[in-house]
Amino acid sequence: MKLYAFPQAPLEKAIAKRMLTLPAPHKEWFAERWAQKPYKKSFMEHKAMPLITLLAKGKTWSDEEFNTELAAWGVKFYDAEAEVLRPLVEGDGLLQLMQKNMPAARVQALLDKLNNDRHA
Repeated sequence: MKLYAFPQAPLEKAIAKRMLTLPAPHKEWFAERWAQKPYKKSFMEHKAMPLITLLAKGKTWSDEEFNTELAAWGVKFYDAEAEVLRPLVEGDGLLQLMQKNMPAARVQALLDKLNNDRHA
């Protein structure tokens, strides 16, 4: 997937802000990992930025394009990661405009991915 050129700093800020409101034990789990540079880089590269790309481009893609890109995004989420990313899909904070005009079925498909593609 060619990633959407969304600035990384506002996304990191939104994630850090969300981390403050996470319930325990998700907050401790995620904060411990977020403080590690390799994890943070990997999380941004493989989970957060592809999600932003699906949100940004998903409004204009055909159903086939959207479904293909969503299926190709082969990641698994830990519970805390899903809790951090869910507000991005639901339209929280600075990223609200990205969800505007996103078909409800596609929003639900992204939420289903967060809810169902989990590490055991």
